[in-house]
Amino acid sequence: PFAAGRILQKIALSENAGFQYTSLSGLTKPPLSGNKTVNNTMINPFTIVSPDAQIGENVIIGPFSLIESGVSIGSNCVLDSHTVIKTGVTIGKDNRIGTGSVIGGLPQHISAPPPFGQIKIGDGNVFRENTTVHRSLKENDSTVIGDGNYLMAGAHVAHDCKIGNHNILVNNVLLGGHVTVGHRVNIGGGSAIHQFCRIGSLAMVGGLSRVIQDVPPFMMVDGTSGKIVGLNQIGLRRNGRTTAEIRELKAAYLLLYRSGYTWNEILASFQEHYSVGTAAELTQFLQTSKRGILRERSRPHLRVMEAEETANESGAAAIIRVNAG
Repeated sequence: PFAAGRILQKIALSENAGFQYTSLSGLTKPPLSGNKTVNNTMINPFTIVSPDAQIGENVIIGPFSLIESGVSIGSNCVLDSHTVIKTGVTIGKDNRIGTGSVIGGLPQHISAPPPFGQIKIGDGNVFRENTTVHRSLKENDSTVIGDGNYLMAGAHVAHDCKIGNHNILVNNVLLGGHVTVGHRVNIGGGSAIHQFCRIGSLAMVGGLSRVIQDVPPFMMVDGTSGKIVGLNQIGLRRNGRTTAEIRELKAAYLLLYRSGYTWNEILASFQEHYSVGTAAELTQFLQTSKRGILRERSRPHLRVMEAEETANESGAAAIIRVNAG
């Protein structure tokens, strides 16, 4: 049977291993000898905290968690039970990390040699159950997550990702290595983002999307086709964009996807017409794209019109059934 007395007898052994236990009376207040803790921090007695970890004020760490050496956790953070924060992680204030989450795992790369880089997490983020975040491949670089993000259960952030502020990653979203996400992006559940892809600010990616190229800012991605299906107009309005700004973005959208221009002609036109203003962010994004951007999904009614024109020219039947898929 599990005996509390036996745990107390193991305190000396845990000290030799570089860790300390608190008392066994539930959540207790440090200071713990050898730990860099401050007042009002509560660490469950069944949690292991390295004496080399830095824990801020008003932090709560639930049972059976592990905080390794070289970790910094800011004030007012809450770590639920069974969380693991590994070496090389810096976490800001007011973050919530859910049960079973592992922050700081080594990059999943078969040939990258150590030493590996860091993870830097800002303020006010939520990591729900079983989320994972991996360290950078390079010693002097970091996987970065900004402020106010919400990562739902099972989300994965691979090595060297750069995530901005106030984004939502729904359950089981997978970000490959070196993915960049702007601000206020919503990525639907089960979506997979290919390595080195970028998702611009205020984009909305539908659930189960397969994203293999860049998603320009302000766009919507259809989860079935993985292609662009228009502007994220609701998101734009909710974030305070004016009618005039949305009208400008609509014009930029038509230039990008329906002008018939070559890529170089599109870039030149954007530089000429949208070097300032709301669409300037779109201009800069296009100019720096290395993987190309997602194409627009075909519009069924246009395909029907094209088929009817072809039928009329060839003398075929006037009514043609066209697969809208």
